[in-house]
Amino acid sequence: MPLKTTLPEAKGERLPLILILGPTAVGKTEIAIQIAEKMSGEIVSADSRTFYRGMDIGTAKPSVSDRQRVPHHLIDIADPQDTLSLADFQRLARLAIAEIHRRGNLPFLVGGTGQFIRAISQGWSPPQVKPDPVIRKVLKEIVEEKSPGWLYERLGALDPTAAKNIDPQNFRRTIRAFEVILVTGRRFSDQRQRGESPYRLVTIGLMRPRENLYERVDSRIDSMLSAGLLEEVKRLVGSGFSTTLPSMSSIGYLECARVVRGEWTLDQARQEMKRATRRFIRRQANWFKPSDPAIRWFEAGRPGVVLDIVYFIRNSLAPGVL
Repeated sequence: MPLKTTLPEAKGERLPLILILGPTAVGKTEIAIQIAEKMSGEIVSADSRTFYRGMDIGTAKPSVSDRQRVPHHLIDIADPQDTLSLADFQRLARLAIAEIHRRGNLPFLVGGTGQFIRAISQGWSPPQVKPDPVIRKVLKEIVEEKSPGWLYERLGALDPTAAKNIDPQNFRRTIRAFEVILVTGRRFSDQRQRGESPYRLVTIGLMRPRENLYERVDSRIDSMLSAGLLEEVKRLVGSGFSTTLPSMSSIGYLECARVVRGEWTLDQARQEMKRATRRFIRRQANWFKPSDPAIRWFEAGRPGVVLDIVYFIRNSLAPGVL
């Protein structure tokens, strides 16, 4: 029987929120959809790459048929040239979660972007610094003149804690950290305050053996390229979107952009995508550790795992939420 949530605000209780997290290619999307189908759920994306319209293949975005099975939120909400800050995501995610509760359904926050998951689950208060187009223009020019790695290295010298929690390939986050430091004169990591989550959290972690995960990564990247990822990048460039945009710095788009510019062959891009994704998976492990007592881990490839997770969620929720 599908689970329907009541609204316990009158009792002074926190509303439920189910977190489903795990590394790239572990199978979060399909498992989350199956669970949400059984529990009257709706999914809020916490994957920063799925925000952008027209960037579908390289982001492994849920398909139209997936979104017909279960409502999804925060997908296709911006154009590639737009910048969504952590504070923007936090505000939009909280609004989506509130609307899901208002409909009497159960919200699932699903993704592998550690900062976005923690911003909601730990009640972060991100720095309230408005984007500064002049500073961003200068930083982007530096990236183009030197290298993205140079800017990341400078961030590591100024703010090692912030750099540790940012993927070196994520130019958007690196530029944002520098922007906040330059505007405020304080380290980016010192300005992220942790509060108390307003939700009753049930946190599900999905895992697979590392070698199996790497095999799935290789297969996924081969499938993306066969499905037309390079052509998708060419269409974006042909529509006027620069390959230097922060949104185009994510794995897959970055490498294919180098093919479009004639710097790499497709085979070079394919191999670098696989290497970069492996590095990203190792960085994701720094965000969500098996030793974290707040996370209940499940083997994603095990038969019956969906029903086991449903059973665990039902038993974890407050009595008044059945």
